[in-house]
Amino acid sequence: MIVDMSVRAFETDVNVGGAEGDCPPGFDSIEWHKQMASEGHLYLAMIGNDPVGAAIVFPDEKEKSVYIGRIFIDSVCHRKGYGILLMDCIEKLFPFANEFNLDTPCWNERTNAFYKKLGYRIIKVEGGFNFYQKRRI
Repeated sequence: MIVDMSVRAFETDVNVGGAEGDCPPGFDSIEWHKQMASEGHLYLAMIGNDPVGAAIVFPDEKEKSVYIGRIFIDSVCHRKGYGILLMDCIEKLFPFANEFNLDTPCWNERTNAFYKKLGYRIIKVEGGFNFYQKRRI
């Protein structure tokens, strides 16, 4: 279920600047997702009883930060506000965090616009990726 959602979500990246097959590592791997779940990093996004996406999150209480390794919303659920809800839930889930960090490919028009809309700002561009940060006020 999670892997199927991941595949559907990331395969739409060809519509927003990506090349065919230009997807993140492990996006189509059951074992990778199982590992993230067993390590406590995989968070399933649910609307009622229906899964709509997931996030891979790495909180660091010592540094008071959270690295959002990946979020995805099933392509059949795109454009319904679920990504915004998921990011809001992540930020609320970690009240200790003073900052949230993530990265996304420079070519991905959709994710870059999305993170900017949510108040994330680019702090570095390197290796074809924009590195974003959002600090709590």
